[in-house]
Amino acid sequence: MKERMNAFGAAPESFKALVALEASLRRSGLPERTLELVRLRASQINGCAYCVDMHAHDAKKAGESDERLFALAAWREAPYFTDEERAALALTEAATRLADNPAGVPDDVWDAAADHYDEPTLAALIWAIAAINAWNRVNVTTRLIAGSHR
Repeated sequence: MKERMNAFGAAPESFKALVALEASLRRSGLPERTLELVRLRASQINGCAYCVDMHAHDAKKAGESDERLFALAAWREAPYFTDEERAALALTEAATRLADNPAGVPDDVWDAAADHYDEPTLAALIWAIAAINAWNRVNVTTRLIAGSHR
């Protein structure tokens, strides 16, 4: 596969805006490991090899275990995730797969996330989901090569 273009270099102000959003998320109080699980799960769903590679490595650096990374795609059936993480992952999947549900994010998914996160942290989670979906869409569209960030 060959990269189609460098969208970040061609639109540096847009790139800087997403980087600034990511910086705000690191200061949000949302646990780093949860952020990485959300980023990795959305990237798996979206088929973004670049982000799957990056966020699997970033999750390991954040202290994530191999067992949890291996089981992430099947998190509902795996015993390794907390109730808070499950709520974040369910919200990630629902918000990433909006086209699969005509009603958008189901109330039960929203309610579970709202039960586990206070409003500022829940807002950060929503922005994190939106950000990784934006990154995925740019990277998949331009065919950014997995591992090329290292």
